[in-house]
Amino acid sequence: MAGINNGVGRVLGDLSANEFLADYWQKTPLLIRNGLSDLPTLSADELAGLALEDEIESRLVLTDQQSANWQLRQGPLSEQDLTSLPPSHWTLLVQAVDQWLPEVHDLLDHFNFIPRWRLDDIMVSLSADQGSVGPHFDNYDVFLVQTHGNKYWRIGQHCEGNTALVEDAPLRLLQDFQQQREYLLAPGDMLYLPPRIAHWGIAKGDDSMTFSVGFRAPTAVELLDDLATELMANPKLSSQPFIDPPLSLGQTGGEINVDYLGAVKKLLIEQLSDDKLLSEWFARFMTTRKYPDMELLSDDDKPRSSASWTEYPQLAWHPASRIALITPYPEDEPKQNQDQATLAVDGELHTTSQQLAILLNGQQKFSRKDLVELSKEELDLVAQLVQQGSLQPLDDNNGIG
Repeated sequence: MAGINNGVGRVLGDLSANEFLADYWQKTPLLIRNGLSDLPTLSADELAGLALEDEIESRLVLTDQQSANWQLRQGPLSEQDLTSLPPSHWTLLVQAVDQWLPEVHDLLDHFNFIPRWRLDDIMVSLSADQGSVGPHFDNYDVFLVQTHGNKYWRIGQHCEGNTALVEDAPLRLLQDFQQQREYLLAPGDMLYLPPRIAHWGIAKGDDSMTFSVGFRAPTAVELLDDLATELMANPKLSSQPFIDPPLSLGQTGGEINVDYLGAVKKLLIEQLSDDKLLSEWFARFMTTRKYPDMELLSDDDKPRSSASWTEYPQLAWHPASRIALITPYPEDEPKQNQDQATLAVDGELHTTSQQLAILLNGQQKFSRKDLVELSKEELDLVAQLVQQGSLQPLDDNNGIG
């Protein structure tokens, strides 16, 4: 059967994207041998250099071979931290490497069968022999791509939010890891894990490097917290009062009966019945950058003027940017505006033509030919996105202009 073929390799092996999504995505682990033949080139020294930077999130995990005690050092790390490491039993982890290195960001093209706005980041881990972060589970989907060296992955039970963890440990380690299977991954192999599947990776040999392609999975509490902020900003909704249910004398004591609970549910559900409001809020929420306070461009990289991007042969989305196209609700829009669409970029909404919105949402890079015959309003939006750094001009060598 046909697999995903993007000119580099079939990341899902013999599975089609539809088969993977129907049978494995968020359901069961999947091991794929030799899924990637053209792996990103990232050396141990390059990764260590990133871990020294103040603005880059990193961690160093060490375990004592005798006592099995775990030690966690939060970045930014120092050169002393990295040059004084023992010969085994340590792991260096660096978050969001895709936002800093284009060759790592390009790996995401292999995963275009999942909406790009679902992506969290690519974390890279480097382990010495027997290096590990212990038995644990994550609340999100992850593809574990082995790029250098070898690593054993032990797969365990399905966990819940209340699954017991080791007390007073610096990491979220499982008290009871119930191994069900084990795989040895070599470069090019990939392991997909759904949320809450216990796993335990242990490096075999020196310089084992793994790219963890993780996808965002906000909790219900996180969604409700952000949505509450959205609703409070809406004067109509923020002033909507609670109305008593029909009362009788028997309901006027100190008891909260089911009629009141029904009235509470009705009020809350009414606030969630506006699909347009929900889609716009969700698009802003899911396209907010992982590090929203990080400047996308330095002063040296910022275009000289709003039109200077036209001097460059290409534009590309910044690796840290997140983009989504909102499904239109024709019944909520005047007929004359049905050729418009809403594009969410880095937590902000932009109304433009459907043609431009679909183009910007569907590609990572754009040539001048892609952007010919734009209206003034469309050109203004492109210029705005370039000015804020979401879109970057590229020169002939694909470097930032």
